Amino acid sequence: MSEHVRTELCEDGGLLRVVFERSGGNVLTGAVMRELDATLAAHELHPHLRLVTLEGHGKHFSFGASVEEHQRDQAAEMLATFHAMIRRLARYPVPTAAIVRGRCLGGAFEVALACRFVFAASGAVFACPEIKLGVIPPVLAALGPARLGVPATERLLLTGADLPASAGATLGFVTELAADGADPWDAAVAWYRASLRGLSAWSLRQGVAALALGAGLDRATGETLSRIEKLYLDQLLPSHDGNAGIEAFLAKSQPQWKDQ
Repeated sequence: MSEHVRTELCEDGGLLRVVFERSGGNVLTGAVMRELDATLAAHELHPHLRLVTLEGHGKHFSFGASVEEHQRDQAAEMLATFHAMIRRLARYPVPTAAIVRGRCLGGAFEVALACRFVFAASGAVFACPEIKLGVIPPVLAALGPARLGVPATERLLLTGADLPASAGATLGFVTELAADGADPWDAAVAWYRASLRGLSAWSLRQGVAALALGAGLDRATGETLSRIEKLYLDQLLPSHDGNAGIEAFLAKSQPQWKDQ
């Protein structure tokens, strides 16, 4: 039994709801990442599945990957674990959707980027603030240009700025913005019933496979992500500034940059 992840098959087995939970903002530790990856792996051959939704429990999707696991002695393992999960999610054989409430930060934003659809609460906010800690978000660099467009990705990655869900909808990243006070899960279920429930699960799989080829997802999450991960490990991780922001965050102090 999973400690952090629970699942529910809905809509006559056509919709799999995956909910992850961890105290303190649903932080994506290595343990949570591995459980999510195993959960996805366990269901990917379900022949009647038409949609998998992924959501954090409570008022926030997730505050992102564990900052503690970004430290020099843990970062390589954390990145390998996270990117394995992202590759599975981005290449998943059936449509996937992120159900986003509240804050969706860092690695959590990257999880949403790896999904095909995003349903967000009206007040939800996305951001990858890694640059403020002296590091970078590899998955945003790999998938952001295709999912958000190059200018938006540049601004988000290089400044760590917020992306309100309403702006995400304007970009086409957010599939549907729930009405004020409404829950995005309800919006996703209504959309599923109107858009996917009456379709062939087999044909949807072929459509997803075709899109993976057409959109270059195999390359983006394969060679491209591997090269960005190598840049992180070879250039950022040994550097002063690539560690100063993480150490300062954990110490609740201001980082002292050396620009090297």
